[in-house]
Amino acid sequence: MNALTNAPRRRGACPGLSTPMQTGDGLLARLLTGATIGLDAAAALCAAARQHGNGIIEITARGSIQIRGLTGASAPAFADTVAALDIGAVDGVPILTDPLAGLARAAMIDAHELAGALRQRLAASTFADTLGPKVSVVIDGGSALHLDAVRSDLRLRANAELSGWHVALGGDAASAAPIGLVASADAVETAMRLTATLAQHGPQMRARDVVLRYGPGGFRSVIADLLIEAPDPVPRPPSCPVGTHPLRDGRGALGIGLAFGHTGADAIEGLIAAAARAGASGLRTAPGRALLVIGLATDASVALAAQAEALGFITRRDDPRRHIVACAGAPICAAAEIPARTLAPLISSAAASLFDGSLTLHLSGCPKGCAHPGACALTIVGNQNGCGLVVDGSARQHPGTTIAAAALPDALAAMAREITRGGRPGETSAATLARLGAAKVATIFGASPNV
Repeated sequence: MNALTNAPRRRGACPGLSTPMQTGDGLLARLLTGATIGLDAAAALCAAARQHGNGIIEITARGSIQIRGLTGASAPAFADTVAALDIGAVDGVPILTDPLAGLARAAMIDAHELAGALRQRLAASTFADTLGPKVSVVIDGGSALHLDAVRSDLRLRANAELSGWHVALGGDAASAAPIGLVASADAVETAMRLTATLAQHGPQMRARDVVLRYGPGGFRSVIADLLIEAPDPVPRPPSCPVGTHPLRDGRGALGIGLAFGHTGADAIEGLIAAAARAGASGLRTAPGRALLVIGLATDASVALAAQAEALGFITRRDDPRRHIVACAGAPICAAAEIPARTLAPLISSAAASLFDGSLTLHLSGCPKGCAHPGACALTIVGNQNGCGLVVDGSARQHPGTTIAAAALPDALAAMAREITRGGRPGETSAATLARLGAAKVATIFGASPNV
């Protein structure tokens, strides 16, 4: 029995395996799996992406796998193939676990057990189907590859010393509203009560909206009997999936990035073959548009990284492509006005010195800003007139300057040169941009302000 349904999709819904979404290049299906995917299963997934889709595979900012180019006829067969692979891809409320859960040497708690128990409870609940289509849960067991930068409606962060979980609502680790600490034995019940409370506000509401409108008191009251007095968790340094990560069994994981979040099935098959020769046991995905090659001997990572780089993957943390967030763009996305995916590599090459790690450039095909909903130091947004520039804002804001798409790489190259010349000793690109101000940056960009 195939997993595809013909149920109508709500506007803004996420493209799950059973409910693919129409895009400019066909149907798109999204798979979320926190488990290790065996190399043979990963190779079979690549073959299915080529057979049933157009062979383009993406890893999203949240670590999901996206398969593009499916059709109404091929999507059911693709869903059946994925189900047979037993890679842990499930529909329902997205529950994200830290990508090294159960594997990391210094992890506090394995988040997989809690995630599995919560999925079962949600699947059996009467309210899960009434939650908003983008509602998600983060369960962070405390490994080095934490999920602090990932936004979600409900956040659970492990506290091994107190044998409990810190609970927060609506945002990333910095912006979410802290609710308190609960014991490990009460974590699933806590999550169920809080998501049920969110569902009562209707499918259009997210936890952030409810907290902003009514405050966190309503959520806190439904778990008051479970709360334990404890200080809020301390902030952690940003995590980066690219590079090597020690595992508890003495072996390691190699994190590599997908340039601008996408590649072809052929490239991933090449990586799988190289990983097999290096003795790896499987792959995991990671937030930040990355893959983790699991189970490597220490001396195997260097050679595998070199092979991955030759295949077009990102293996160095200082690679400028890491700091450009680009959506699929036109013609892949029907809503896009500019070819973001074509422009991104041109920009990373032309303006490499701009991307010193201090800023992110968001290249958005349209004002929806799907690839990066928040603000960036620089956002390029497609419109009917070309590429609009937003300084220290999001794609939804009105651009101050617009130029033709063909002129974008040269305009950003000029900006990079100006920052190099005008920067003060030790000053980052982001600091120089902030000091110059939006008006000066717009002038450098090479166009007249919009009216």
